[in-house]
Amino acid sequence: MDHALRTRLRRLRQRMRHDRGLYSAETAFLAPVMFALLLLMVALGRVTDAEGAVDTAARSAARAASLERDATTARNAAQDAAERSLQGEGITCTMSSVDVDTGGYNLDLGVDATVTATIACTAKLSDIGLPGLPGAKTLTATWTSPIDTYRGRG
Repeated sequence: MDHALRTRLRRLRQRMRHDRGLYSAETAFLAPVMFALLLLMVALGRVTDAEGAVDTAARSAARAASLERDATTARNAAQDAAERSLQGEGITCTMSSVDVDTGGYNLDLGVDATVTATIACTAKLSDIGLPGLPGAKTLTATWTSPIDTYRGRG
């Protein structure tokens, strides 16, 4: 074996000996970063799931309200439908509101009319325990459903 090759191999072995402690240092540094990324993915998943549930609740509320014959009954039906939908999805809102625009019930028969439901839900995120993550996020969804044009309105 040539002297230059032996020298290169010796230097390579020396470098490998010096790198042995770096693997544990890299692991000690990367483990918390990976754990934080995992918690962030959980948080984003929960927010995405809650957004879908709030959207579904708004759709259900608008649809339930559009099937009623008067504005008061429509508001009550929308409230009940939104609550049932959120419970069915397993979403717990620390605060929620259901706003129903029933102005379409004041229009004359034969005129196109709609009812609009807006749902706001504040989802809790503080139990995830990721520093810098807000304690809660308010999600809002709006859905509009047509009222039957030739059905009696009160």
